[in-house]
Amino acid sequence: MRITGGSAKGRHLIGPKAGWHFIRPTGDRVREALFNILGDEVAGSTILDLYAGTGALGLEALSRGAEIAVFVDQSRQALELIHGNLTNCFPAAKASLQQFNLSREDSIDRLKKKMPAQLLFDIIFLDPPYEKKLAEKTLAMVERGALLKENGLVIAEERASEQLAEQYGALSLASHRSYGETGIWFYRNIVSS
Repeated sequence: MRITGGSAKGRHLIGPKAGWHFIRPTGDRVREALFNILGDEVAGSTILDLYAGTGALGLEALSRGAEIAVFVDQSRQALELIHGNLTNCFPAAKASLQQFNLSREDSIDRLKKKMPAQLLFDIIFLDPPYEKKLAEKTLAMVERGALLKENGLVIAEERASEQLAEQYGALSLASHRSYGETGIWFYRNIVSS
């Protein structure tokens, strides 16, 4: 596993230990394709990486010019991996790590209370365990939690065979891509006037 582009391109990331089945990193090929789609939208952005695992998505964003990254996972082991990867790749990055169980209905509200009041995100990644309906649940919580800037993106990863809705409140499906067994859904925060 490595950073696929930007200032830390080629830098290897610490992966999960053998037997850590609760961490499933987004593969290099999928991550590279995803960030090629995002292009210049990442530079200067604020990033929220939910179900962060190794932190590969948020770290890739930092490498490609994101200004701030917040990593959230319920696992202490995952947060230790992310801390190690941050130290190896971006020791001076503006980043924070938060431990939350995102399957709880109030998790996004609790997360908001831990962050600066005015902090809104340009891009939110969510990569929950597959086939547990957590992507749908978290998309709805993110929309209700008002964490995303207007026209911001939520990028959800789920098994490609799963079906996610075209709309979650103000979040509107802009694109859907499949890479083998991995599905990526891009939702824009469209606020109607």
